[in-house]
Amino acid sequence: MSERYDAIVLGVGATGSATVAHLAERGVDVLGLERYDVPHGYGSSRGLTRSFRLASAEDPTYVPLLRRAEELWTELEADHDRRLFYRTGSIDAGPAGDPLVEGAARTCEEHDLEYERLSSAALSERYPGYRLPDDYEAIYQPDGGYLVPEECIVAHVDRAHRAGATIRARERVVDWRPLEDGVRVETDRDIYEGDRLVVTAGAWTARFVEPLADVLVPERQVLAWFRPEEPARFEPDRFPVWNLQGPEGRFYGCPVHAVPGFKVGQYHHREEAVDPDAVEREPTQTDERLLREFAERYFPDGAGPTMRLQTCLFTNTPDEQFVLDTHPDHPRVVVGAGFSGREFEFAPVVGEILADLAVDGETDREIGPFSIDRF
Repeated sequence: MSERYDAIVLGVGATGSATVAHLAERGVDVLGLERYDVPHGYGSSRGLTRSFRLASAEDPTYVPLLRRAEELWTELEADHDRRLFYRTGSIDAGPAGDPLVEGAARTCEEHDLEYERLSSAALSERYPGYRLPDDYEAIYQPDGGYLVPEECIVAHVDRAHRAGATIRARERVVDWRPLEDGVRVETDRDIYEGDRLVVTAGAWTARFVEPLADVLVPERQVLAWFRPEEPARFEPDRFPVWNLQGPEGRFYGCPVHAVPGFKVGQYHHREEAVDPDAVEREPTQTDERLLREFAERYFPDGAGPTMRLQTCLFTNTPDEQFVLDTHPDHPRVVVGAGFSGREFEFAPVVGEILADLAVDGETDREIGPFSIDRF
């Protein structure tokens, strides 16, 4: 006879681990299934550091979600034995008048967030690691910082376990199907039944949610860590997390943490749509050169020898907005997907929303823009 649970969560990365923890703390008998390790390095929830920015230039409507996420990260850290969040401030920079800069300023003004507009010279004087062209501007927001992703997942899993959750790693979900009173999930090890299913499988989500099969696009990303020639300029107290728009594209990064190098990445790195099971995971010299040339131009004191290269995955939607919704054909199935590279900072509040949908069938949070049927 199959084991029966109140809820089954498919995927225990950033969002999945938070969802399992929220469900378990509400008294839900929940099973989390993860095909790889907990945590692992095959999806999106990796990178040693992940930026947290309240001044989201992408869409001001994200700010209430980020504020709630910040509260939840603070609560999680207080309940854990290691630090999860480092407040460094955040920088959104680009040519004067660029949408990234003006969008960040507009978000701060609409939501009464503290910020400063800095010229390139003022930015470099305060934070010497930055060396931007003279006609660039930056929005500095003091509440930004970075999270330690692998440790955050461990903290959510520890919390879930303390609340009674069952989590099984190295168990791959093969398929699921609806039942009259729930769902049946088949893995490569066993069969489970549940009243509800929550799909948080990252780049693999489209395989389990048919309406998203032609919507979600996994994309190969590469990150680099370069040893600074002036290391003190790239420590967390002297180097805010950053987003930078230039003619080369949009790049992002974090200060030195855990390895002897500061972190650089590019959104939509080489625009490589991939099969998550067949992606080239070993970074190439072409990957490295793209990121190094950018670092040499904008962070010349940081562009020393390469310390680390790493691949990860984005899972993009056409409008680069999230999917947070119930399955249009199966109301007992809830989906969280398509975070387009911005999943991690939102993870605890997204987990809370998905738990709301699984338990109550609705949430008090505004998730209308994230519906599946918009596609």
